[in-house]
Amino acid sequence: MDIIPIVEWLGDAQASALAGLIVGIVFGIAAQRSQFCLRAATVEFATGRLGNRMSIWLLTFSTAVVWTQLAQYMGLFDSSTSRMMAVTGSFSGAILGGLIFGVGMVLARGCSGRLLVLAATGNLRSVISGLVFAVVALMALQGWLAPIRRKLASLWITPNGQNIDLLNLLHLPNGSGMGIGLITAALALYLAYKNRVGMQVLFMASGVGFAVALGWVLTTALAAVSFDPVQIESASFTGPSARTLIFLTSPNPVLDFDIGLISGVFIGAFMAAFIAKELRFQGFESTDNLKRAIVGGALMGMGGMLAGGCAIGAGVTGGSIFAATAWLALFCMWVGAVATSYFINQKYPATLPA
Repeated sequence: MDIIPIVEWLGDAQASALAGLIVGIVFGIAAQRSQFCLRAATVEFATGRLGNRMSIWLLTFSTAVVWTQLAQYMGLFDSSTSRMMAVTGSFSGAILGGLIFGVGMVLARGCSGRLLVLAATGNLRSVISGLVFAVVALMALQGWLAPIRRKLASLWITPNGQNIDLLNLLHLPNGSGMGIGLITAALALYLAYKNRVGMQVLFMASGVGFAVALGWVLTTALAAVSFDPVQIESASFTGPSARTLIFLTSPNPVLDFDIGLISGVFIGAFMAAFIAKELRFQGFESTDNLKRAIVGGALMGMGGMLAGGCAIGAGVTGGSIFAATAWLALFCMWVGAVATSYFINQKYPATLPA
């Protein structure tokens, strides 16, 4: 598809925002209908079960890996040119940020992407947590938390001024990334069959992963034809949420992929919930839940910015290109979330609905 006429008609910034909007709408619809959420999978895992939430998360992750690796094989995308791979990664940030984010998403009852999806359906709990998340992420990006973030991130960084490709590090042959994705998809489908997950849910879960690959391909295509520099990126919510706040409060707002992405996810999730008649206002059950939501949102904002991405940005998007720090951050998010879920379930049984 020739996108040059579109870029010439809209302009670089508007075309980039349109790409983000398209990716966001696909992501929002698929995430709302599949109820995809890393936090739900970790809560389930903490109870010793491999149920439907785990199968949904695994299918989303594996789909993102397969489609992204296929796009690379077809020459539609090169992970080495992506923003995540082209800059110095932080192992210390991935470890500390991942653990902090994992704790936060359990307390907030949703990862950052899930909070945005739920907010679009009328969930006021997610609105509060999401706003706190975005504000703290902005503070960690360029506010008074930024020096702390930079200090912690600099403790242990990747060599040579760039991130590490795990496939290259392990000297794995071409196509191994797609093979890993297909094996993971097979496991996801087995769990889905065992837990009787419907085909519609599976299709939508795979749609979330497809949205990640779509983001890589669209930003690559824009970078090839745009006059202004275009970051090669895909779905993420920590940095984009912070930059959306800047956009909304700036006297001279500038459109880009991130602004389109956040808007698209909200629009897509709203449309999906409206069609399914699932729009409803939901508040807090108690002041304790309000406190958890605020603390959880704050921890996710700081943790996500420190880790270089949220459960989507690092966990799925970064994981799909086998960025070393992304996989490390994802592992630490699981550790932090599972440990927190286990602790809360031990102390306050039956307070962590999936």
